[in-house]
Amino acid sequence: MATTTKPARADKNDGVTVSDLEKDIQQLRADMSSLVDHLKAMGGQSGDAARKAAGERLEQLRGQGEAALNSVKDTTNDLERELARTVRERPISTLALAVGAGFLLAFATRR
Repeated sequence: MATTTKPARADKNDGVTVSDLEKDIQQLRADMSSLVDHLKAMGGQSGDAARKAAGERLEQLRGQGEAALNSVKDTTNDLERELARTVRERPISTLALAVGAGFLLAFATRR
């Protein structure tokens, strides 16, 4: 006499119906939707923070660039004044230097 027994898993699943599965799937969909919404919100916050940080860094770089440009302008103006002073103090030496530089440039461009 052989008796058949149901597997242990079958006893646990006997109470599960299609409607239970549908409810679980609906709850899972709702949870996934909520998770996606949270991730989008976090991504938006991260994006806003990144944009703000990039904007701040851009302002810093712009300030540094303007400071460097002003420094170059000041240095150029100083060099121009120094050159004008030197030409006024030593006109013959300056003229000889200009002629020599012109001669060297002409000689270098002939080749």
